[in-house]
Amino acid sequence: MADNNMSVSTAIAGKKAVYKGRKLRIAIIGCGGIAQSHMGAYKNIDNAEVVAGCDIVQDRLDLMNEKWGIPKEALFIDGTQKPWLKMFKAMKGRIDAVDVCTPNGVHAPAVIDACNAGLHAMTEKPMAMTVKECKDMVAAAKKNKVKLSVGFQRRYQHNSENLARMRAEGFFGDVMLVKVRACRRRGIPNWGVFGQKDKQGGGPLIDIGVHIIESAMAFLGNPKPIYASAGCWTFLGNKPSKVMSMWPNWDHKTYTVEDFAAGQIRFDNGTIMQIEASFADHQKEHDCEDWWAYGTKAGCQWSTSEIYTDQNNMMVNMQPVFMPDSGWEYIFEKKLQNWVDGCLKGTPLGASGEIGLNVQKILCGLYDSAKAGHEVKIAD
Repeated sequence: MADNNMSVSTAIAGKKAVYKGRKLRIAIIGCGGIAQSHMGAYKNIDNAEVVAGCDIVQDRLDLMNEKWGIPKEALFIDGTQKPWLKMFKAMKGRIDAVDVCTPNGVHAPAVIDACNAGLHAMTEKPMAMTVKECKDMVAAAKKNKVKLSVGFQRRYQHNSENLARMRAEGFFGDVMLVKVRACRRRGIPNWGVFGQKDKQGGGPLIDIGVHIIESAMAFLGNPKPIYASAGCWTFLGNKPSKVMSMWPNWDHKTYTVEDFAAGQIRFDNGTIMQIEASFADHQKEHDCEDWWAYGTKAGCQWSTSEIYTDQNNMMVNMQPVFMPDSGWEYIFEKKLQNWVDGCLKGTPLGASGEIGLNVQKILCGLYDSAKAGHEVKIAD
């Protein structure tokens, strides 16, 4: 007789088989906040194991040992700002890949050094600070015949995958316009270096906007961006504030990024992407991360998977009655599993270095246009 305390899914699935195959041996570069999300995902990936880590802050390494069981002798700190070099030397032959979870300005040097050491690399988003850095990262991976992936997890959501497949099958016709919004009414991070342009490359556009832009790019099939036109404004973050918000008391004295960015990208296939991103603005919604697509046969909203089209001589709206969970843990696991399988099995990468480079061209094109005060051509 079945155990009454056992769930239906557990009863059907039975006992999980013990994985006995080869595992990708991973070292974490940068063991702070986002690395903890990665560690949580790796514990559910059978063919991966984290065997080492490095940072410039000892407390983060202590957490890797105490929470995740990484041996102290496999955790490295170095005041040179390149602690990974010490790790590469000490762990030579015992690591296969690195996962870079540092501030944006460290992505390129860490990935390039890893690739030159013959190691596969995953880097958090955005890929880097500049287009040149991204090109150098892609070149290093190709030269050393290793896999390079970028941490864009939104593309792995069920709604993202389903809508992208429908577009590829022609359901939407030619997509004329995509509107992208990643806006917080008041959500300036009060931790880390998110407000420092020299360390991050920018503000909400490169931090939260990048996720929704990349998801929309996956839907579009990664077209080539040709022209960018944008504006960036700082009017709240660089001042002290008494307004109640979820993250008060940010460091306004070191705040050098935009509060709000708005712009437009024109692609080689004629599609236009309109973009808004903010840490702080005066909008109705508290938090909005979404995109809408307008095609010649149908349109859609990303967050709800709602479809707008014509059927049987009627204008109709359609929405799925069920969509599997695409929560934070699920999509982190999916993006890391994709990379691990690519490294071990040679399967296609979802967000390759080339895709990261294309997204970086959009980000840098928008920032360049805002600085110039006019539309700019995006260089190859």
